[in-house]
Amino acid sequence: MLTPERQQFIIDLVKKMGIVKLREIVELTNTSESTIRRDLVELESLNLLKRVHGGAASINNRGTELSMVEKTSKNVHGKKLIAQLAVAQINEGDCIYLDAGSTTFEMIPLLKGLNVTVVTNGLMHVEALFENEVTAYLIGGKMKGHTKALIGNIASESLLNFRFDKSFIGTNGVHLKYGFTTPDPEEAFVKKTAIEVSEKKYILADYSKFGETSFAKIGDLSEAIIITDEVDDELIKQFEEKTALIKVVKE
Repeated sequence: MLTPERQQFIIDLVKKMGIVKLREIVELTNTSESTIRRDLVELESLNLLKRVHGGAASINNRGTELSMVEKTSKNVHGKKLIAQLAVAQINEGDCIYLDAGSTTFEMIPLLKGLNVTVVTNGLMHVEALFENEVTAYLIGGKMKGHTKALIGNIASESLLNFRFDKSFIGTNGVHLKYGFTTPDPEEAFVKKTAIEVSEKKYILADYSKFGETSFAKIGDLSEAIIITDEVDDELIKQFEEKTALIKVVKE
């Protein structure tokens, strides 16, 4: 595969998938890892994609956000692994908060048969909670169609009526300096409120979220434990100075 052909293939793949791991590109193009790394550096310099730990991602403006449908199709394997780790933190009898999001959505089938009570602002979560016979409450608020979430002052005020053993929150960015961020200030405030009324707080973030920032701040790194999939040891050390991390162990 010639260089222009290969690079166009990478661009198209990233646009289609949103996030692509380096080893996947290597396998699909039958090219060496060093060559693909050079391609990614060049394509990033042309503002055609952005490099992330272990691969490449499509460029997303800080003030914009993927839809819930788009999020659900990205890094499905990693999200399932993170969901398994998240559910492992739950004890029988816990009252938990599940933030609207594609990774928290993956937790729901794993809750079947557990004696837990769930509160959520996720509109897409409702049917799955019913199907898996999980005792659940849906808070009030303004419906945000793009991410299928209930947000705004009513949503935040609704959360003040609860106290959670654990909360599981999604984020768009995990940054050493700027903490946890998301594009929508109203949605960020709901996440922040859920963290405040929880005894233990967990941020669910796959490898692509590290080093990223969005428009609205959710909280500092010290405010929650991060559950993630593939983050290299050097990066782990940097984040462990500010918070705790629970990481998927490679087989």
